[in-house]
Amino acid sequence: MSEPGRTSALHEVSIDPPRLAQLIVTYAADKKAIDVVELDLRGVVGYTDFFVVCSGNTDRQTKAIHDGIHLGLKKDHGLLPRRVEGLNEARWILMDYLDVIVHVFTPDAREFYRLEQLWGEAPRRAVGA
Repeated sequence: MSEPGRTSALHEVSIDPPRLAQLIVTYAADKKAIDVVELDLRGVVGYTDFFVVCSGNTDRQTKAIHDGIHLGLKKDHGLLPRRVEGLNEARWILMDYLDVIVHVFTPDAREFYRLEQLWGEAPRRAVGA
């Protein structure tokens, strides 16, 4: 029997976007993500509410950060990303949770793409991870 408010085979539950972003930050921190930044894109773009941007020192660590976020949200909240890109190469992994999009970079890739500078007008919060 499913719990009230839950749907789908994975028992997906709706989590408000600010809370989802915070959960993602916590799971990333558990895997020692560095330079974690939360960008509030509400009112800036129409396709998502938040970006969470972080780095791992190596491609192996970026995969571990991805795995920590993926497994944590799946196990604890029944949430799966709608799409994941870049997992094979692991220099820039994108995880699309619709209201929150996660970007996990290696330091070189993050410096090259400068994603945060593209959204300079968006309110940001550096997170102590």
